Amino acid sequence: MRYTAALISVADIHVSRAFYEELFGLELDHDYGINVSFSCGLALQQNFAWLAGVPEESVVKRSHNMELCFETKDFDEFLKKLNSRPDIRRLGDVVEHGWGQRVVRLYDPDGHLIEAGEDMEMVVRRFLASGMTMEEVSARMDVSIEDLEKLLTAE
Repeated sequence: MRYTAALISVADIHVSRAFYEELFGLELDHDYGINVSFSCGLALQQNFAWLAGVPEESVVKRSHNMELCFETKDFDEFLKKLNSRPDIRRLGDVVEHGWGQRVVRLYDPDGHLIEAGEDMEMVVRRFLASGMTMEEVSARMDVSIEDLEKLLTAE
């Protein structure tokens, strides 16, 4: 057995596909008409109620019980792209979590919650560039120095 994908219900496959390709740069893996999958493992399904065999009214929007998470190496550039899209509804402003990662939450066209955040390697690099020592970064992020070093050398 192997995990293959997270599949989310969408009202219009074309609108949702464009949203994920344009905003997040996702690459199409398969296109089956009312179902598309991206190389990252996310899949979109139009007519989900029919597929799953559940009542249409049971497929809800903005349930706030899960979120899709994306990270980027250039968070500021992502924010510029996001700010150029007044059609995208946000759930609040940019926040910086206690461990230092900056994130913003937004909704896709079907009301699925998305967290877009700064890549954790970039958080460490930002802290180091500000003059913090590895020990200070380790304490701030509550992560071992060994794990920080792994982040900085991972490909």
